[in-house]
Amino acid sequence: MSDLTHFDDEGAAHMVDVSEKPVTSRVAVAKGFISMQRSTLNLVTEGKAKKGDVLGVARLAGILGAKKTHDLIPLCHPLALSKVAVALEINTKKCGIDIEATVKNTGQTGVEMEALTAVSLAALTVYDMVKAVDKTMTISEIRLVLKDGGKSGLFEAE
Repeated sequence: MSDLTHFDDEGAAHMVDVSEKPVTSRVAVAKGFISMQRSTLNLVTEGKAKKGDVLGVARLAGILGAKKTHDLIPLCHPLALSKVAVALEINTKKCGIDIEATVKNTGQTGVEMEALTAVSLAALTVYDMVKAVDKTMTISEIRLVLKDGGKSGLFEAE
């Protein structure tokens, strides 16, 4: 377990001490997808969902999710984020919505969890906004695609 930083020498979970780490510029990008029936996608695209602007509300939920990650994931540090951008794009070919979140800060720990949480909350909000007409929606493919900054440097998914 020595490679897992969220466990102490006895194997108990703990919050990592980042006080000795240097402050660096950090960025993370995460992506995800929510599939749905064609009729549901048409409602979203045409702005006819009964609850309102699905993409706009989901974008705001994603931003809020990134800001609240430390409240949701027990061992995450509260961070001062300098940028959170959430993009939702209709994908007619796959019949769903592509979601991408970019999170930046300057600090002693990375923002990967914030980007992943932003994507997750945006997808869950899309689901909530149109679940009355489509309970078959599937949230999938949530993953980190880019991370830079800190000791481990650059990571880019293939």
